[in-house]
Amino acid sequence: MVNGATSYDKNVAYYIIAYASRFVPVNSQRIASIEVSSLSTVAFKTPAGKTVLIVQNSNSVDKAFTIKYNQKTAPVTISGSSTATYIFKSKEQIVWIEKSYVK
Repeated sequence: MVNGATSYDKNVAYYIIAYASRFVPVNSQRIASIEVSSLSTVAFKTPAGKTVLIVQNSNSVDKAFTIKYNQKTAPVTISGSSTATYIFKSKEQIVWIEKSYVK
């Protein structure tokens, strides 16, 4: 929102939606959503059959957690005040795509 000729306020929701839309195409289905401690997660199944997991750490400190997918696990750490996206291209492969900082 513009507050005059020299200042503006950032709309965090706008940036979060823009970030997610890069990985979650139209007609994707939300398949899971959970919030534990400072971690918020949401998972989608895309029309191409990929699974997209978006994790947001709202705490200022790093947080370790484990991704479980098709009876496989992957220990990961997400930086404080950041968002990470993981794309599962097949039942055998976990691909870390991008981490961005949302402050």
